Amino acid sequence: MSNTKDGRLFHKVFKEFKRAIEEYGLIGEGDHILVGLSGGKDSLALLELLGQYKRTGHVDFSMTALHVSMSNIPYQSDVEYLRSFAEKCGASFLHSVTSFDMSTDRRKTPCFLCSWSRRKRFFDVAKELGCRKIALGHHKDDILRTLLMNLTFQGSFGTMPPLLKMDKFDMTIIRPMALIEEHELAELAEAHQYVKQKVLCPYETASHRETMKEVMARLSEMNPNVKGSMWNAMENVQLDYLPKKILTNE
Repeated sequence: MSNTKDGRLFHKVFKEFKRAIEEYGLIGEGDHILVGLSGGKDSLALLELLGQYKRTGHVDFSMTALHVSMSNIPYQSDVEYLRSFAEKCGASFLHSVTSFDMSTDRRKTPCFLCSWSRRKRFFDVAKELGCRKIALGHHKDDILRTLLMNLTFQGSFGTMPPLLKMDKFDMTIIRPMALIEEHELAELAEAHQYVKQKVLCPYETASHRETMKEVMARLSEMNPNVKGSMWNAMENVQLDYLPKKILTNE
């Protein structure tokens, strides 16, 4: 990593990436990781950072990048670019095409059904390849927005953790970019000239996540350190100062 502006940016981002892996125990010796490669800036950064981590030799692991296309959603990615990018990062590449039927549940949004179908395909491929871990490109802002969404719409205090063991599927989800902020990834994408998707998903702005971006921006105006405060709150839950119902046998 050079001492240029771009080099210093990558060094800063990689330092946060490495810290998340070590603090949350995300990657172990001999892991075969299935990496979600959507083609967006976050997934490209995830793969590049994993490639750098692999080259440093901290842990011996292998990875396969999986790009899942939805045949009934009109967006397009440059699959050959993704293949070349994955191989450059030291990963093998797979492309899978699937779809979903919106008529199965009219109560759910296209985003939910697409995400659910994509996730199912990831679990299927992971089992086929013998992967026990799936790496996803969620960053710090994603995690905090999800926390706000769950508080606002689900009435629960929870989010997407850096490591989630799914006993039902004998699989572990890891999010190595959990400590990296979105603006840092945007700067990295520009500096490294990531190629954007050919056609964006028509539904990507039609969700509560866009609203939560506005909420986070407003909170940041009130407190520039709000992201750090919210993250600390998740790791410092004071149960004694939260409501508790009295359980009875009646």
